[in-house]
Amino acid sequence: MSELKKSLGVFDIIALAFGAMVGWGWVVLAGSWIISAGIWGAISAFLIGGLVVVLIGVTYAELAASMPITGGEHTYTHRALGVNVSFICSWSILFGYFSVVAFEAVALPTVVEYIIPNYSQGYLWNVAGWDVYATWVGVGMLGSVIVTWLNIRGMEVSAWFQKTAVVGIFCVGILLFVGALLFSPETSNTVQAPNFIGGMGGIMTVMVMVPFLFVGFDVIPQAAEEINLSRPNIGKFLIVSIIIAVLWYVAVAWSVGKTLPLLQAQDSTLATADAMTNAWNGKWAGTLLVIGGVLGILSSWNAFLIGGSRLLYAMGKTHMLPQFLCKLHPKYNTPVNAILLIGGLATLAPLFGRKMLVWIVDAGGFGIVIAYTCVALSFLVLRYREPDMVRPFRVPAGKLVGIITIILSLGMLALYLPGMPSALVAIEWWIFLGWIVLGGVLYGYATMKNPGKSKDIMDHELRELKTANQQWLKENPYKK
Repeated sequence: MSELKKSLGVFDIIALAFGAMVGWGWVVLAGSWIISAGIWGAISAFLIGGLVVVLIGVTYAELAASMPITGGEHTYTHRALGVNVSFICSWSILFGYFSVVAFEAVALPTVVEYIIPNYSQGYLWNVAGWDVYATWVGVGMLGSVIVTWLNIRGMEVSAWFQKTAVVGIFCVGILLFVGALLFSPETSNTVQAPNFIGGMGGIMTVMVMVPFLFVGFDVIPQAAEEINLSRPNIGKFLIVSIIIAVLWYVAVAWSVGKTLPLLQAQDSTLATADAMTNAWNGKWAGTLLVIGGVLGILSSWNAFLIGGSRLLYAMGKTHMLPQFLCKLHPKYNTPVNAILLIGGLATLAPLFGRKMLVWIVDAGGFGIVIAYTCVALSFLVLRYREPDMVRPFRVPAGKLVGIITIILSLGMLALYLPGMPSALVAIEWWIFLGWIVLGGVLYGYATMKNPGKSKDIMDHELRELKTANQQWLKENPYKK
């Protein structure tokens, strides 16, 4: 059934998901967490919000273990809700993946400015109030070319890079945490942030950010055919990766809250780096943390390029999109055209400046939450329609979990709607509408050219999967 090579072990998939979830937000946003909610208010927000993400994650875990096919949501939604919903879900989350990959190409040169001040030279133009410089663009383009090249070279190379980056992030994080443990506000005249600011309102302010900081665990189902683990372990380690990310954000919030005074947090552009400088009383520490942030950018970038390219491959393979996207590299056996398409577009992203990419990321986040909602619906529908479906990783009280997850997903979706503090602005709605129109044209063309082909291919794939699942069940009997 699979044409892709199984090369991902336990550490690989944890590094893949954790690296995707961590990214760059922990470096730039931590100050706002403490300002909004206080130390324990921020921690409470991550514990509560993390529980929400874990609930969404367990639906993915059950479905990924039952249907370990490249494309993840692409397959789950087709089985439960049909080919049209499958395309809507896949196209929505693909926008989210692309937006993150493109934004990382802009985040990298922005971070370099902290390490090499005033390196931006060669003014090009202004986009939405943001000056674009040649050297700034060059750094982003170079980073994109390198990450794209690593992905083409094979999953083993990408996984090695991911593990190396995540180990580096952990080392920097441990240094921050130890520095906070040893830090003494009394000896440094630092006014420590209070435990709570703004009560429940402050906690809710931080909780709004939580779902978007955890986007990334869903790259595991995208690469399911390349995971060399038992079926139940695919689901288990997906959840483990989310729990590790929750603990990470809790530790960062506590460390920054203890070492960064409120006044400094309000003026800081890289709050976590400034907290590290305070913790160790040296600029070297802040620079080291920024290097950890760069590793976060690269690990997130790499993970979302893996997820996005595998989804494009699956959509091309099932004739939802042009078939050239499902071409595999003759030597490395990777979806080379899908990788080149996403990587190529990301390489152009720095030319549009930072503000334009912020709009794209916000609109892309809406697409990701649409996909989460579709997956939650699929999970619940399959629990009712196919109660005897082979479920190597079975969620306890599945129907109740499914209902709760749908409600939570709809709540997340509502955060983007007009009238909410985090609502999309007009230009972001236009960007999202443009993506919908593009998808409609491509899907309409594909279905007119090959009527019913997508459904036939995916139905055939599901029949093969059901046969494989029955064989798995004979070899691995379990209590339903």
